[in-house]
Amino acid sequence: MDVTVDRDGEKTDEQSVEEFAGWVFDRFLGGMETLSIHIGSSLGLYAVLRDAPATAAELAARTAIDRRYAREWLEQQATAGILDSDGEGDELRFRLPAAQAAVLTDGACLGYSAPLADMFAAVALRMPDLMDAYRSGRGVPWAAFGAAVRDGQGDINRPWFENVLAKALASVPQVHEVLSRPDAGIADVACGHGWSTIGLARAYPDAIVDGFDIDAPAIEAAHEHAAGLENVTFSELRGEQLADRGEDRYDAAFVFEALHDMPDPVAVLSAISRAVRSDGVVVVMDEAVAEAFSPPGDDTERAMYGYSLLICLPDSMSTPGSVATGTVMRHATLERYAHEAGFSAVGVLPIDGFAAFRFYLLER
Repeated sequence: MDVTVDRDGEKTDEQSVEEFAGWVFDRFLGGMETLSIHIGSSLGLYAVLRDAPATAAELAARTAIDRRYAREWLEQQATAGILDSDGEGDELRFRLPAAQAAVLTDGACLGYSAPLADMFAAVALRMPDLMDAYRSGRGVPWAAFGAAVRDGQGDINRPWFENVLAKALASVPQVHEVLSRPDAGIADVACGHGWSTIGLARAYPDAIVDGFDIDAPAIEAAHEHAAGLENVTFSELRGEQLADRGEDRYDAAFVFEALHDMPDPVAVLSAISRAVRSDGVVVVMDEAVAEAFSPPGDDTERAMYGYSLLICLPDSMSTPGSVATGTVMRHATLERYAHEAGFSAVGVLPIDGFAAFRFYLLER
């Protein structure tokens, strides 16, 4: 066995070096192919191939892109195993299989993943800002990442909120009974594109559901998504201001995948506690990370640290005085925030299989 010695005197065998070099190459390859998915998603190439197979010339004509680039992209996609192909020469035809079509073009599918590639590309554009933030200790605000990240976040969660949220909440009697009250008031704090708000409003048509967010473009998009739905309102509002709308105003309040982003989560939870009646419910849905730091982590842990490094922590740190939670908000951290806000306990609701999320019930 060949052995090398590093500068600290630690011995390393060549096989371990080769294996880790291969690990790095696999990630490089994945990153390149993720960007190729972004090209196909953003230019509408997958949508065209979903409707009918195409040669390079046909794809170029249908999407108004250059024929040479069309051929290279199609061949790369087939090489990566995304597209099927048959024929040869100019008659080489490419087809998008049904499973790939669902994942890359069907916004209602729980496996819809194209927005992840769009978000990856948008974050890559911000690397100079992120490097500066890492050196200076400042942040990169959410707005700086642009529409691709904002819309991507909304699009990736939409099928879960539209198709699964109602069943998930109905499975917990303690929550379902409160939401089913006549004229129940429900607050959705940091609602983003409003898909969670809309999911609640459709599941509980007798309730009045108010969605709040500080991001104006997100609220504008939420209004568009909710067109025709009469028991929903959307407003620009910070979570810390929720109680300003009235003490004991709401029967229930939710924070879906957002508390870890907030510069002052204790102030937000305190405001929610005051705004929700004593016999109401407060639910926080956040990432289903491990109970404690214990590397190496599973895929969920790795993904959430990726989000944290590149989006959530820089966004949080863009606000002076932020507690800088980051995406990896563990149960103990949420419990500490909740206790400081006046809640007595934080329990985990028996909702499984809801993407990579966990539902917490905050008790008073």
